Amino acid sequence: MTSVATAHQLAGRGAGRAAARRRQRMEGGTRRPGWVTYTLLAVVVLISVTPLYYAFLLSTSTAGDIARNPVPSPIPQEHFFENVARVLNSGIGFWTALGNSVIVSVATAVSVVFFSTLAGYSFAKLRFRGRNWMLAFVIGTMAVPTQLGVIPLIIVMSNLGWTGKLIAVIVPAMVTAFGVFWMTQYLSEALPYELIEAARVDGCSMIRTFWHVALPAARPAAAMLALFTFVGSWTNFFWPFIVLGSSNPTLPVALQLLQSSHFKDMSLIMAGVVLATLPLLALFAFAGRHLVSGIMQGAVKG
Repeated sequence: MTSVATAHQLAGRGAGRAAARRRQRMEGGTRRPGWVTYTLLAVVVLISVTPLYYAFLLSTSTAGDIARNPVPSPIPQEHFFENVARVLNSGIGFWTALGNSVIVSVATAVSVVFFSTLAGYSFAKLRFRGRNWMLAFVIGTMAVPTQLGVIPLIIVMSNLGWTGKLIAVIVPAMVTAFGVFWMTQYLSEALPYELIEAARVDGCSMIRTFWHVALPAARPAAAMLALFTFVGSWTNFFWPFIVLGSSNPTLPVALQLLQSSHFKDMSLIMAGVVLATLPLLALFAFAGRHLVSGIMQGAVKG
């Protein structure tokens, strides 16, 4: 292959740079992203942040300002903390709803990760009759709209006496078809049979093999599943609104109570939306780097 210096002498500076790039690719080097990549990322980030920033701008205004100008100034106003105080003192039970959302989201995320990983390990690495058909059935349930099961589910919750209790929201969401499919696909590639056989040779039972071999191998995918489940449970409105109502609400249900039947104070509502979004932003800021490092570690191991 022509060297960089030789190419530069024979064909000029452009050919020298091309030869350097070819050599860098052949040696396994990574090329730094160009301005096109950064421009696209900046556009995506701007589009993603705009709705949240617009809600924040409305939360810093007053109802009169929003009625006169629905598109506020890009500079925040000075009424944010006033609107936050109004939300906290509005009588919707904000702190109770916040605690209920934390309990439901954490319990749902933990249970979904555990049971989905257990089922995914069984479908991916165990051999039993009807395995493929059972997995296809589980995946097929994802095509059934959630609304179709509301009436039977509310009848069951009423017969159990769980209506208005947080357990009525947690139990139906303890495992999901998407979680089972996600963990099955990941463990099929990330967990070699040699590790399972080595654990069995060492005398590990089926549960110990799952706990000490499969669960650590599934950590990157489990972290992402936990994050998706937590966010989905935190923002869920439909089922908690039906089974809990206003007596023991989660945060989205409590924020709905800020709306009056005759007048909607958008500054008050948007202040509540911003308050409900702040815990999610803090979660992403705290766990984002650990999640990315876990995914990269799993990709390298795979």
